[in-house]
Amino acid sequence: MIECRQVQKYYGDYHALRGIDLTIREGEFFSLLGPSGCGKTTLLRTIAGFEEIGSGVVLIDGRDMRGVPANVRPTNMVFQSYAIFPHLTVAENVGFGLRRDPRSAADKARAVEEALEMVGLRGYGRRAAHALSGGQRQRVALARALILKPKVLLLDEPLSALDRKMREQMQVELIKLQRQVGITFVLVTHDQEEALVMSDRIAVMFEGEIAQLDGPEALYARPASRRVADFIGVMNFLPARILGETDQAVTVDAPGFGIVEVPSRNVSRANPGDAEPTVGFRPEAVTLAPVVGRGPERAVDRVTGGVIEEVVYYGDMTYYDVLMDGSARYDGIARPVRVSMRNLFGREVPDVGTRTRVIWSPGSLVLFR
Repeated sequence: MIECRQVQKYYGDYHALRGIDLTIREGEFFSLLGPSGCGKTTLLRTIAGFEEIGSGVVLIDGRDMRGVPANVRPTNMVFQSYAIFPHLTVAENVGFGLRRDPRSAADKARAVEEALEMVGLRGYGRRAAHALSGGQRQRVALARALILKPKVLLLDEPLSALDRKMREQMQVELIKLQRQVGITFVLVTHDQEEALVMSDRIAVMFEGEIAQLDGPEALYARPASRRVADFIGVMNFLPARILGETDQAVTVDAPGFGIVEVPSRNVSRANPGDAEPTVGFRPEAVTLAPVVGRGPERAVDRVTGGVIEEVVYYGDMTYYDVLMDGSARYDGIARPVRVSMRNLFGREVPDVGTRTRVIWSPGSLVLFR
């Protein structure tokens, strides 16, 4: 549905987009994810036609968008601020884009009601826009964009102004809405969790370039670089020394883990040439168990001893900072690793200073080299 070929964008001397190559499929929920200033919103605006590109090509549904103004493109955008007209009713806001539509007033009113029902606002047409909550305004903005039946809906951080509970609710509703209407959604966000929850695929951007384009699971489990891994969620990093390599695995010596074979599928070679090899693992990729003699024993893959230095309780999860035996030292100081455990019924939360075991598998490690 959307194809970008070597798209370049400059603001004076600032190089905002650096040769973007990107294909977004028809009917896909696609996210552009990255920190502030990475170029994700600029890329969205070039697709929408609000920004002219310096060079390259943007195609939508196979048509070259060069010289095509924003109001003629088969796209519509929901802005971060929603851009709701406070002096109009909900129905007038939703039907604003139909002002010049040749359909009869009855047909337009029917289209407005259908759009409101689609976003869960049936019966809200006569309500004043200024009397709506944040979540309701977001739905009005969605209905106003969808009533024109675009081939692509562009979403510029539409949930950022909502509180956490409403944001999580709207994430699920947006997923359902996208499946219902079946059109391509392109979301810009700096919220990693939001992108992972909502997207079919995600493009992670840094400094005007795409660092990795993948599905949520692959992006989280097998990041292409340490920078991507550090940006997506939480990851522990340990220095590593490479001892050998085969087609199946790379053998490394990592503090706390000892000598271990990291599967080749978990090896990233996209790091800077001067970067030292690093082993990374997610907090939930390892688990804690009582020391021998304090609980039931079971067969495990690998075990490392350690001491709990900090406990942070989050209700459903608890995060532990664990100083593993043989932990890595930075400037002569041993640093703990972060481990997360779900608070299942009956599971005790150990105290700071408790001796524990860290249970792990080589398959849970990622090597950046």
